[in-house]
Order: sequence, then C-alpha cells, then structure tokens
Amino acid sequence: MNAVTTAKESTKTRTLVINALFIALTVVATMFINIRLPIMGNGGLIHLGNIPLFIAAFVFGRKTGAIAGAFGMGLFDILSGWALWAPFTFIIVGAMGYVAGLLAEKMPGKKVLVFSVAVIVAMLIKVVGYYIAEVVLYGNWVQPFGSIPGNVMQVVLAGIIVIPIVARIKKRVI
Repeated sequence: MNAVTTAKESTKTRTLVINALFIALTVVATMFINIRLPIMGNGGLIHLGNIPLFIAAFVFGRKTGAIAGAFGMGLFDILSGWALWAPFTFIIVGAMGYVAGLLAEKMPGKKVLVFSVAVIVAMLIKVVGYYIAEVVLYGNWVQPFGSIPGNVMQVVLAGIIVIPIVARIKKRVI
C-alpha cells in the first residue's frame, strides 16, 4: 500500500464518518427537539433538525448537506411512523442541503450574507416542496397552507442559530 492509496482511504473514511455523524445529529435534533403547531390541517412541525443540516452544508459542502438532510430527516419520518412522507422528505430536504451547500461554496462575498441567502433559498425549497407534497397526499390545494408557518419558522430559527456560528466552526474544523 502506498501513501497515495492510504491518503485516499483516510479521506473516504473521514467523509463517511462526517456524513454518518450529521445524519445522526439531524435525526436526533428532529426527533427529540420538536413542537407540533396547532394550525389547520397538518399544522406543521417545528424542529431543530435543520441546524445540523445547515452546519453540514456550510462547513462540509453540498454533498454532506444533501446526505444529512435526505437521510437524516427521511430516517426521522420512517422512525416516527410517517413513512409515507419519507420519499418526499428525502427529495425536499436533500435538495435543501445540496442547494444551501452549493450556494455557500460558489457565492462570493461576505459569508454572513452568503449563508443568509442560502438559508432563504433552502426555506423556499422547503415551503414549495412540502406544499406540493401535501397537495399530492391530501388531494387538496387549501389544506397545505396550514403547514407553511411551521416550515418557515423552523428554517428561520435554524438560520438564526447557525449563521452567527458557522464561520467560526468552519475555521476550526477545516
């Protein structure tokens, strides 16, 4: 085994461990730190699972953000008895993590502004994605409006927590 092969294997192992860690953090933050909103229809769920998702995307990039979001929150749906939602969550939240990480990687400028734009775009993906998912699942164009406040609040809350700290985390980790 030469040094190049060993370095590649070490990088693959590190990536695997980081991805697994953020999947687990996303599941735990979604499962155990949540509040169901008493709003019409589905109402929405406020949880802190978007915090590890955004940290993964901003610190480790779009692939880790997508993996943490898709698998972490998809697994939450399965473990919580909402398996019907898992395919939608996998796509929607995976897209959130990917796009947030992509914007953080590619956009020039002050990181606070870049991270803020990435959070806003991720929020739009979540709101539109879950609205469409609920239309499909409920066969109703009105009822899904009830979950929009919860979706907005959980992403805004995550942004408020993550944006001030993620640049510091990134400096220490990488």
